[in-house]
Amino acid sequence: MNCRNLRELELRESEVDDICGHWLSHFPDSYTSLVSLNISCLGNEVNLSALERLVSRCPNLQTLRLNRAVPLDRLANLLRGAPQLVELGTGTYTTEMRPEVFTNLAEAFSGCKQLKGLSGFWDVLPSYLPAVYPICSNLTSLNLSYATIQSPDLIKLVGQCESLQRLWVLDYIEDAGLEVIAASCKDLRELRVFPSDPFGLEPNVALTEQGLVSVSEGCTKLQSVLYFCRQMTNSALDTIARNRPNMTRFRLCIIEPQAPDHLTHQPLDAGFGAIVEHCKDLQRLSLSGLLTDRVFEYIGTYGKKLEMLSVAFAGDSDLGLHHVLSGCDNLRKLEIRDCPFGDKALLANAAKLETMRSLWMSSCLVSYGACKLLGQKLPRLNVEVIDERGPPDSRPESSPVEKLYMYRTVSGPRLDMPGYVWRMQDDSALRIS
Repeated sequence: MNCRNLRELELRESEVDDICGHWLSHFPDSYTSLVSLNISCLGNEVNLSALERLVSRCPNLQTLRLNRAVPLDRLANLLRGAPQLVELGTGTYTTEMRPEVFTNLAEAFSGCKQLKGLSGFWDVLPSYLPAVYPICSNLTSLNLSYATIQSPDLIKLVGQCESLQRLWVLDYIEDAGLEVIAASCKDLRELRVFPSDPFGLEPNVALTEQGLVSVSEGCTKLQSVLYFCRQMTNSALDTIARNRPNMTRFRLCIIEPQAPDHLTHQPLDAGFGAIVEHCKDLQRLSLSGLLTDRVFEYIGTYGKKLEMLSVAFAGDSDLGLHHVLSGCDNLRKLEIRDCPFGDKALLANAAKLETMRSLWMSSCLVSYGACKLLGQKLPRLNVEVIDERGPPDSRPESSPVEKLYMYRTVSGPRLDMPGYVWRMQDDSALRIS
């Protein structure tokens, strides 16, 4: 181990080939500088004794994120060795209730007076949840987005987290749980509700627009929302916008594409229009549901501080894209897929594209000819066509491309393009060799 002053080791969202699982034992006994250790992405078992020794001899360790292979009965030892922890990501909970493990775990958690952030509970047995209760009142961040805890037990847990500022959770929380959050978590700033079954044909949880309305009424500091649900109404969106004009990030994903207002069966244009009109400081917005060009007119008119916009299965024509590009003065990142937007709006707003950081369009109506023109007009941008059907110049220039990616970098064109990516330069698609 040559990095004797290493402070942070982050193995997050990485592919690591850990053959023996004993790499932790290579840290020398004199090594004590670790502040953050994240091994959550590792798939294999680790040397638990070496991990315990490493954690216990690093007095400044504040963040510890474990992988699934760290069992519950060893977690208590790790916590006793690092009572100063501020952030903890747990491993796998056991499916067997063992009273001695529960007692040790509850005592260990009680000693972690500085713990503010908790994540994990991959396969939790509800009987173990009360072991966490001693720290709940101090938690400001709780990530249960991988935890299959059902609504009654989940409600008991989050109802005690009165200091929460950030909550990530599956839709098992249901409307009833969000009502408890609205009543208990008055300091909540960020809420993310993920789908437990994003591909299911039938809803398996009682989560609707009412849960988000409740949170908007009770949590006056709420600024950021990511909400997956199966139904929404214009009335609910209007209420949320009026309740929380301080919102800066609002991302709504209705599971079924192009779903209308489930009560009136109208497009959700007016509801999202209320979001951009009343939330004056909105910086990030994701749209879903049945939407026409009218919603983009609202966005172009009111979204003056909008920096990032994500759109799918929306709009009627190029006019929708024109409203956004011509109206959103601070737009930096635009992501579009499966929308009827094509050449006209892009070419007419080429100057606007130069002020943005990136544009991604997939399954739209942008032609290869327009991509070439953009490459000529915007030499300071990287304009790439991504098309797995083969070279785009093998088809008529009027043929739509699969994907268009435009981005601005200080280092110029990238050198690692796969074989199905073409960079638009001058009058043809050239490959960097």
